[in-house]
Amino acid sequence: MTTTALPIAARHKGFNRAEIVDQNFTEFVQMWQGDARAKPRDDAPVLPGSGLDARGFRELLESQLISRHLDLMARVLRVQNKVFYTIGSSGHEGNAMIARLTRHTDPAFLHYRSGGFMAERFRKLPGMDPVMDSALSFAASAEDPASGGRHKVWGSRPLWVLPQTSTIASHLPKALGTAVAIDHARRIGHALPIPDDSIAICSFGDASSNHATAQTAFNAAAWTAYQKLPAPVLFVCEDNGIGISVKTPTGWVASNFQSRSNLDYFYADGLDLAEGYAQVQRAVEHCRATRRPTFLHLRTTRIMGHAGTDFEIEWRSIEELVALEATDPLLRSAEIALESGLYSKDELLALYESTRKRCFAAAEEADRRPKLERLDDVMAPLAPYTPAKVKAEAERADYADARLKAFGGEDRLPENQPPRHLAIQIGQALHDVMAKYPESLLFGEDVAQKGGVYTVTKGLHKAFRNTRVFNTLLDETIILGLAQGYANMGMLPIPEIQYLAYFHNACDQIRGEAASLQFFSNDQYRNPLVMRVASLGYQRGFGGHFHNDNSIAALRDIPGLVVGCPSRGDDAATMLRTLTAMAKVDGRVCAFLEPIALYMAKDLYEAGDGQWQFAYPAPGEAMTLGEGRVYDEKADDLVVFTFGNGVPMALRAARTIEAELKWKVRVVDLRWLAPLNDAFIAAQAKDARRIIVLDEGRKSAGVGEGVIAAIVEAGFGATPLERVVGADTFTPLAGAAFLVLPGESDVVAAARRLAGG
Repeated sequence: MTTTALPIAARHKGFNRAEIVDQNFTEFVQMWQGDARAKPRDDAPVLPGSGLDARGFRELLESQLISRHLDLMARVLRVQNKVFYTIGSSGHEGNAMIARLTRHTDPAFLHYRSGGFMAERFRKLPGMDPVMDSALSFAASAEDPASGGRHKVWGSRPLWVLPQTSTIASHLPKALGTAVAIDHARRIGHALPIPDDSIAICSFGDASSNHATAQTAFNAAAWTAYQKLPAPVLFVCEDNGIGISVKTPTGWVASNFQSRSNLDYFYADGLDLAEGYAQVQRAVEHCRATRRPTFLHLRTTRIMGHAGTDFEIEWRSIEELVALEATDPLLRSAEIALESGLYSKDELLALYESTRKRCFAAAEEADRRPKLERLDDVMAPLAPYTPAKVKAEAERADYADARLKAFGGEDRLPENQPPRHLAIQIGQALHDVMAKYPESLLFGEDVAQKGGVYTVTKGLHKAFRNTRVFNTLLDETIILGLAQGYANMGMLPIPEIQYLAYFHNACDQIRGEAASLQFFSNDQYRNPLVMRVASLGYQRGFGGHFHNDNSIAALRDIPGLVVGCPSRGDDAATMLRTLTAMAKVDGRVCAFLEPIALYMAKDLYEAGDGQWQFAYPAPGEAMTLGEGRVYDEKADDLVVFTFGNGVPMALRAARTIEAELKWKVRVVDLRWLAPLNDAFIAAQAKDARRIIVLDEGRKSAGVGEGVIAAIVEAGFGATPLERVVGADTFTPLAGAAFLVLPGESDVVAAARRLAGG
């Protein structure tokens, strides 16, 4: 890259650096003294030896200018509260080459400095306007076609750009998952919504490449390639040498990735369209042809600060800033434009100024467009729920032949078996779901031949083979990234997280990514998935904290997430049918918490009574979201609200209370932990003379607070109430675990306190 020196003004410390960058372009063009070549034909190289033709250069230049003037516009109008986002793409405009060399049907998960990419991808479909669409997003207008005014995101449903908000590195696992899903679809006969030879594109910065979530994606990509499984993901590391204010060591990205096994490395100069185009082309063509994970190291620079609030002059020297501004890719593009003979100075400056006017005019118009002004409108895409459609889908039972094949014959159908315990019934329900949905996949650690740590998935691998039931890396982040990728491609993933404590290792894949997609895409993209988690405490003889985790608050705090927790086998089956139906019909992200301590429980009151085994519900039966189960509905001396392990515990405690206090006790199994059904809770509290809330979660962060709030807000706060809850501690090993978790004696003691004794 060779450009003439910047004008004197560029080196002035007192100037606004955005104004300097803007002025640099104009003065660079005016002062250019090179020799212009004869204007090339549209299909001829823009410069001798370049892989980019003249037509392509003109269009890429226009995309670069759109991106730059959107950045400059945002900086000017932010101070007038007409724009609400100033993280710009200046210096990264070379990513427009990636957009040009890929298809609009290649799913893209983009870094926030992707203005050039988006402007260029908009060319792929006629009638689309990148300037107005972007302006609406900057202005947080309700008419923003990407997010409906909920966030400034790069996104487009027709262009297959899935909006990202937390683009530090958390989007990399789901980009890899999408790439894996593209080729996996063929193996299960699933029709993709995009061409079969598509690739997934994922861009990020050099600083983000160091993030643990990024590293887990690179590792899983290489592991997949090592296993000879297709994973056509194009990782685009846009290396500008700095992360906000922390510099990346010179050569670090190349050193870290150039020789990494099974991650094919390519370098491209993103500052020079004439030089970099063929380099980018080689990487894209390699990824598409080989179906291997490909790492494109794209040289970029960062012109202007990280965002509008970052005044670099306060922490960088004027000499360093001037040197950086001299590497501005738009200056090199201007030089190519003039040297090639495609533009005269006046023509190029006219294009620059007309692009500025177009961006400012769009921004002013966007400022006049409607904003989100009602809470209901803000939340509308967060958690769509169509009860009638979900009910019909959950109860749909038109797959009899598939069931017979999955279970191995009429006499082996689960409804023709005697009552069984929870683990068996969950396994049977999973057979049912996978027979019903040929696009469903079950995966996780040890779930295949072994059948899971607790044998819950036993038999599924034999019935559905390795294409639909398979083991993954021991990496919860990748498990949930795969789930999102499969969901993006129209499949129904059922990932297993081996223990609830392990979910916390990968929580952001649900909180920041899967559960937010409908919200930030205005329900244009969905992540339908049902996450199974072996959960909660009370294991005997095994565990400690990591196998007895009662922390449910992290799940209940995720907006839009559905959380169900059955305590018995028949409920597990009907709940699972509803969860999968919600995923299919409404695109919901769901969590199915399986109480480990109840997996093998067969008895309720005495050994051998078999009263915690239940008949399998036949197809056609399903549980409505929010529907609880009530034991002894007419009893009102004491009502116990609980869930999970608390249900059989409360039923046993009720026997003692009835014998000792002569009270009739009603036990209410909530079953659904998010969203809590406040109306159901209020209805059960209405006639209660006393209430106990039995919550195996922790005192400061469980489910009980929500139950009590529902009771109080319904006007029943005067009812005598006791809470029986776990202690605010991690769970210790062995018998000490039962000191920190509530027990039957604690429930009885709470009843005695309510009785005044």
